[in-house]
Amino acid sequence: MIHFVGAGSGAADLITLRGKKFLEEADVVIYAGSLVNPQLLEYTKEGSSIYNSAKMTLEEVLEVMTTAEQEGKNTVRLHTGDPCLYGAIREQMDILDEKGIAYDYCPGVSSFCGAASALNLEYTLPNVSQSVIITRMAGRTPVPEKESIESFAAHHATMVVFLSTGLLEELSKRLIAGGYEPDTPAAIVYKATWEDEKSFVCTVETLAQTARENHITKTALMVIGDAVAHHSYERSKLYDPGFTTEFRKGTDQG
Repeated sequence: MIHFVGAGSGAADLITLRGKKFLEEADVVIYAGSLVNPQLLEYTKEGSSIYNSAKMTLEEVLEVMTTAEQEGKNTVRLHTGDPCLYGAIREQMDILDEKGIAYDYCPGVSSFCGAASALNLEYTLPNVSQSVIITRMAGRTPVPEKESIESFAAHHATMVVFLSTGLLEELSKRLIAGGYEPDTPAAIVYKATWEDEKSFVCTVETLAQTARENHITKTALMVIGDAVAHHSYERSKLYDPGFTTEFRKGTDQG
């Protein structure tokens, strides 16, 4: 069996209980060494085989999985955050399907959740933003034309931008071209939930300047939108004494 496991956003104790159990029982672990906290490998049992996929191709990863399966071993494919976001898991799963190898998927805490915790932030504030757009800039890996930063910026929703720390000048230009005001609140979160986590609140216009001044060149998320400032929002109806729910009768029966 192959277990795809979300390692969490950084801190070793943010892996799920299920993911930790899979790690403890694994005979083979293939981990995304460029991003996964190596402290997580301390959960593995003595004698397990550890592979760093940062130094491997897809074909090499699949060869390790296939060999382990033939030998009756349990394998954990350990991805950063939650593998459903920029985890390149579908291409692995498709080949495993072709080979008839069983697998499952254990979700993890995404780094965009870790970034919110670093900022004590709620992405969805009533009357401010009720949607979160997760995207990235086009770099060496392209982005579909229909998913341009400008088109997303037009919604003025909360936006979380992955994999784009080296493109902040261009990101600012595209966000402003799409409709965000230059002084729209923004933040940069470096290595969310790691021991050396850093977070900086700025504006759309000053993203690149803020990164430069604080020597942030990689492993960061950018958060864009008025929710970053967390003010001028409406109170939640759910806990309003006048609002009736399935579980509580409100005072305002109007």
